[in-house]
Amino acid sequence: MYAFIWRRLPFGPAGKLIGSVLLVAATVALLWYVAFPWAEPLLPFDDVQVESPADSGGGGPATGDAPAGDEHELPYDTDQNNPAPPSPSR
Repeated sequence: MYAFIWRRLPFGPAGKLIGSVLLVAATVALLWYVAFPWAEPLLPFDDVQVESPADSGGGGPATGDAPAGDEHELPYDTDQNNPAPPSPSR
């Protein structure tokens, strides 16, 4: 197919190169401005909903804070940043 297009383009190698660049640019513009905007509503990439099972009832707080009593226990200590300072020899 590309050989067929290359043979049909006029004006020698320089004209064929410019013509092929124009054909690629026209194809990209057609996809960018016509095909992709048409297909965007059909694709579910923007339909993102994050919801926890506890919030599915709709009765949670409006601020997005965790409900009272829903604290998770962390497996590490959050009161200290670094348990031991680095040694001076490093």
